[in-house]
Amino acid sequence: MGARRTGREAALQMLFQVEAQGATADEAIRLFWRQFDIDPEGRDYADAIVRGVSEAGPKLDEIIRKASAHWRVERMSRVDRNLLRLGAWELSTSREVPRAVVLDEAVELAKTYGTEESSAFVNGVLNRIADDLGRADRDR
Repeated sequence: MGARRTGREAALQMLFQVEAQGATADEAIRLFWRQFDIDPEGRDYADAIVRGVSEAGPKLDEIIRKASAHWRVERMSRVDRNLLRLGAWELSTSREVPRAVVLDEAVELAKTYGTEESSAFVNGVLNRIADDLGRADRDR
């Protein structure tokens, strides 16, 4: 598994902890790395995601809200909500990571950690977010 993929998976677990336990980003990061260890590149990427998502939380939720017609962010499952935040953060902050990679990685994590419907839901919402953000790099 690549460093960024491992980093995304670790970040999802930390974001879940932030939300479920009310931990700060730094607390979740510190607690997570006491128990787990991954490649330094993956670790750095996970830390960047967790801090970035935590700092941009309300902005990301608004982006998600606009793209998820008829779904309130607060009513989404915790896994789906945090995967959408992670994906929206990557799409809005990094042109380095192709749109297809962001979506594929989020869908794979949804299949692993979400419900049967999570992967299709996450894929659809992130596709709309990518369109809304002008991420036309569909074929990369």
